[in-house]
Amino acid sequence: MSGRAGCTIYVGNLPIDVRQHEIEDLFLKYGHIVRVELKAPPRKRGYCFIEFESSLDAEDAIKGRNRYEFAGCHLKVEPAREGGRFSSFVDQSSRYGASYRSEYRVVVSGLPSSASWRDLKDYMRKAGDVCFAEVFQNVHGAMGIVHYTSYDDMKYAVCKLDRTEFRNPFAKSYIRVKISEGSMSRRANRSTTPRRSRSRSRRRRSVSRRVHHGTSRPQHASCFPNNKR
Repeated sequence: MSGRAGCTIYVGNLPIDVRQHEIEDLFLKYGHIVRVELKAPPRKRGYCFIEFESSLDAEDAIKGRNRYEFAGCHLKVEPAREGGRFSSFVDQSSRYGASYRSEYRVVVSGLPSSASWRDLKDYMRKAGDVCFAEVFQNVHGAMGIVHYTSYDDMKYAVCKLDRTEFRNPFAKSYIRVKISEGSMSRRANRSTTPRRSRSRSRRRRSVSRRVHHGTSRPQHASCFPNNKR
């Protein structure tokens, strides 16, 4: 694998109902875990990929947990490989360009349990330029957070993708997309900041630019609160 290849391991033969925190508890003793990508396809056994901070920690985890009995299952733990069946878990910056978090975030709920950050990032790109995506499990199921590079793309994601059907190779579901509360508050704070007055010609140019920008993408009924849905 490229990027942090030596730091990532594959864990197979997991119970289908395993939770991410159980996996973290099982491997935490071997070193700092950067992230876990849990896969729970509709079949007898699940699997996951774990990225450690150090390649030495990853090697220790393989030695210590391969063939380890967990919840009645003998785990299969080995290095993740690129170009083979374990190539789906790679650092976002290695295959998807520069990755960074932004203040323009949406929360996606209703994802299937098998959804990965890559599945989510690919889907949410229908609304704009995504710079980061992550998927996690909680008591309500799988959820995701998607970071856009601009405020307009974030708003358009809600208009275009809320209540739409999300698919990956294993499952499909209807998702909800909402703006993160943190994103809304920061936008509101900026909008209340006093600004110096500008000349009439400057204001006209500003209006012209906004009108032009508004026609750069198709409109959606849910973008307008006065319209009945």
